[in-house]
Amino acid sequence: MTSSRPADQPAAPAETTAAIAALRADLQAAGFTVAALSELWGSTGAEALHRGQRIPALRALETRRGQSGDSAIATLAELFVLGRPVTVDALARALPTAGVAGARELGLVRQPEQGDGEAGSVEPAVDLRPYSFVDALGAAEWWIVSDLGELALGHALPVDHVLGVGGASLTLSGLMLQAPVERALDLGTGCGIQAMHASRHARHVVATDISVRALDLAALNTELNGIGNVEFRLGSLFEPVAGETFDHIVSNPPFVITPRTDGVPEYEYRDGGMVGDGLVEAVIRSAGEHLTPGGVAQLLANWEYRVPAPVLGSPAASAAVDAFDRVADWIDTAPVALDAWIIEREAQDAAEYAETWIRDGGTRPGTVDFDRLYDAWLSDFADRGVESVGFGYVLLRRPADGTPTLRRLERMHGALGASEAGLGVHLGAALAAHDWQSDLDDAAVAATRYVVSDDVTEERHFWPGDESPTAMLLRQGGGFGRTIQGGTALIALVGACDGELTAGAIVGALAQLLEVGEPELAAELLPVVRALVVDGFLRPVE
Repeated sequence: MTSSRPADQPAAPAETTAAIAALRADLQAAGFTVAALSELWGSTGAEALHRGQRIPALRALETRRGQSGDSAIATLAELFVLGRPVTVDALARALPTAGVAGARELGLVRQPEQGDGEAGSVEPAVDLRPYSFVDALGAAEWWIVSDLGELALGHALPVDHVLGVGGASLTLSGLMLQAPVERALDLGTGCGIQAMHASRHARHVVATDISVRALDLAALNTELNGIGNVEFRLGSLFEPVAGETFDHIVSNPPFVITPRTDGVPEYEYRDGGMVGDGLVEAVIRSAGEHLTPGGVAQLLANWEYRVPAPVLGSPAASAAVDAFDRVADWIDTAPVALDAWIIEREAQDAAEYAETWIRDGGTRPGTVDFDRLYDAWLSDFADRGVESVGFGYVLLRRPADGTPTLRRLERMHGALGASEAGLGVHLGAALAAHDWQSDLDDAAVAATRYVVSDDVTEERHFWPGDESPTAMLLRQGGGFGRTIQGGTALIALVGACDGELTAGAIVGALAQLLEVGEPELAAELLPVVRALVVDGFLRPVE
């Protein structure tokens, strides 16, 4: 592993590397895996942990111990996943190679403070748990070290908290394009999870963060999992990579909109220190300058829906400005021309957004602190005219020839399709399909044969007793799970796409059958064929 660190943060000494190797051997020997933990406390315990409750898992753990005695995995699970102290002897048995001393050396455990634990016990200093996933290369499993969460701490998170693998992490890693590239950048790496995913398709990865603590944990995670092609750099946003370009940029930036008010915690893992959605704007405007021609940037983001301040003499009430108009302006005024695909997955009103992120920091509803923070959030939103906040995915691409051909801003607030290897595979195919059809004129699109993708089904709705359907739908099982409502001609065209006839031949036959002009029908259907190819409903036959 290569590491570029500040002068006062030297590379890990050989004894630390040896301790990490010993820890890896012990975790493997204990069978410390996602499947083993699920078996240990069952689905009820696992679901309760997902809700932030550990009692069902603890009860299941005690029942298992009563039946078959203690085990290494039970000790590791109680200590590092449930966040409870264990005896020194139990930990020594669970980590026979690294030992308790090795765990202390790596900062994994600490001695309980006076009165907080039994004599001869140790308590966790970090969260350490297995993490499994499936991508284009197949199934894999890692161990991820992060800071202790609210459940283990018993109080709100500290502002320098290093988050583990959460919902946003899973979302971004699932969206990640997986085509092989030379260089990738993980902007704001946190515990290193996105850099680790990128290491599976990039020859070299640079991971940046403003937190030395985050870089320490990320470096530990890469070495613990045998990943050696990640370089770590300290700094804010693109400062550590000034003048450099990358084939792929991924970022789960600190996009959470937080009041810039005294007394409001600014968590390093989520708060970028800028007003409103200014950090997302900064990343979008700057990304193109750090992409190679054809390079892609992917990030998660929030954007604000703002009500303009009333103009003197005009009605006081105004409609909120569409956030997409603001995002489009960021893209249009960026120094580098970019392709863009923006997908909003949800929108929350100002009050709901505030509640979500105050609870995320561990402050509980019904407390004085919660009400104080809630008022600060709503005051900030009111002062700046923010009515609601959207959340979604951003994909930017620097066109190889400098001319953008893709501009897509859409809202998809419903369920997505099933994608075992992640949406990134679908996104990569969609980009390739967009480029393919962009290079063709209508005559070439018509001269191509197509087949219907395997995950597409047709659905028809009838009024009782009627012979003709009232609605005909094409449903996509994978990808974004899109649904297309079509008329007779479109549904018939898709149904006839079996790879035998060209689209033009099918349009000609339908024009005769429906007794309409062929040029007019082609003008209606060929643009839809292009869209169906991009969205994955149809595949061209080579």
